[in-house]
Amino acid sequence: MKAESTKYAVPALDKGLDILEYLATQDTPRSQAEIAVALQRSANEIYRVLVGLEHRGYLVRDDVSGRYRVSLRLYHLSRRIDPVDKVRQCALPHMEDLAFLTGYSCYLSMLYKSQTMVVIHAASHSPVSVRMAEGTLIPTLSSCPGRVLLANSNDDVREMILERDDSFQRFSPDERYSTLEELNTIRETSVLDGSSPFIEGIREKSALIGKPDGSVIAALTMSVLNSPQFDSMNEQELISQLQLTAVKITLQLGL
Repeated sequence: MKAESTKYAVPALDKGLDILEYLATQDTPRSQAEIAVALQRSANEIYRVLVGLEHRGYLVRDDVSGRYRVSLRLYHLSRRIDPVDKVRQCALPHMEDLAFLTGYSCYLSMLYKSQTMVVIHAASHSPVSVRMAEGTLIPTLSSCPGRVLLANSNDDVREMILERDDSFQRFSPDERYSTLEELNTIRETSVLDGSSPFIEGIREKSALIGKPDGSVIAALTMSVLNSPQFDSMNEQELISQLQLTAVKITLQLGL
């Protein structure tokens, strides 16, 4: 694997990215010498890269001290990237493969205003399947994808959602404790199997996309019909394929 990554290495690009990543973590501007020491390179080695990054507007150099800092150009570029669109584009091919392999449709959802919203759906090629319309809002606490997202959100987001959830607010202290314990268990496994909140007789299997407490997380959910025509895979095989697909999407998203 190391030989493969070295084969396509671009030294100047690597230096540029190293510089940007380093300066982005610094509270104050840094000199050429300081950057070189931090990156374990010589000052001459990074000079042309610094000049190029400054020329392209990624770095700003102080006229008096000669120190460098990151400009707002990276910030403006990041603002142009819609995380939902990026997730949709990366996820759909893998979701279609999952639907074709298992015979079950699947959908991907993300948190939206304390609820869980379906952002993309991949249909199976089976004569009978479940379709979740894109844009559908699902109760967060009472659905598999919602609980996976809730379990893996940071503490502030989780607390805010639970405060806005009428059913949770009506729970007794014991029921609240039990719910929080269940969320902790889901967080450890990153996968959940349960009943659909919409249609009786349909089970949902949800897996996390991303990492716990990540800035972007999603849930990949497979809708499983209790039907004799679907017997090619057992439960564990279905969950394994679901988790494998979630990992592929996570890696492609760089999460």
